[in-house]
Amino acid sequence: MSASRQQGLSLIELMVVVSILGILAGVGYPSYMDHVTRGRVMEGTSTLADLRVRLEQFYQDNRIYGSGSCGNDGTTQRVAFPDTKYFTYSCALGTGGQSYTITAASRAATSGGANGDWSYTIDNQNQRATTKFKGASSSATCWQVKKGEACS
Repeated sequence: MSASRQQGLSLIELMVVVSILGILAGVGYPSYMDHVTRGRVMEGTSTLADLRVRLEQFYQDNRIYGSGSCGNDGTTQRVAFPDTKYFTYSCALGTGGQSYTITAASRAATSGGANGDWSYTIDNQNQRATTKFKGASSSATCWQVKKGEACS
C-alpha cells in the first residue's frame, strides 16, 4: 500500500504568508509614500534655484530685478515663472527693484500633489527658508524635505 502525498499549501501556511505580506506592506508603504513626496518637493526647490539664477542674469543686464514685476524690463516679461505639476511660483520685488523673494507653494488638492502643504522661499541674497512644512508653519532657514531635518 502506498502512502498518499499531500500537495499544495495548508490553510495555516497560507495564513502565515498572507500575514507576513501584510506586515511588510504596512511598514513599506508609508516609507514609499514619504520618498515619493520628497521627490515631488525637489521639483519646487530646484525650480526656485533655477529662477534665482535667471533673475541674477537679468540683474546683470538691467541693474534691477524688475520693473513692476520680477524679471520685467518695463516692456516685456523676460523671466517667466512657471506653473509646474506640483508647485506654483510667485515673486515679490523689494524697494526700487533691488531685491526680491521668490515663493514656491505646493498645489492643494491636485491628483498626486505634494499634499498641498509645503512652501519654500529664496531671495536675492540666496537666503533659503521653509515657511510651511507638512501643513504647519515653519521658521526653518533652509529647505526642509524630511521631518526632523536640521538646517546647517
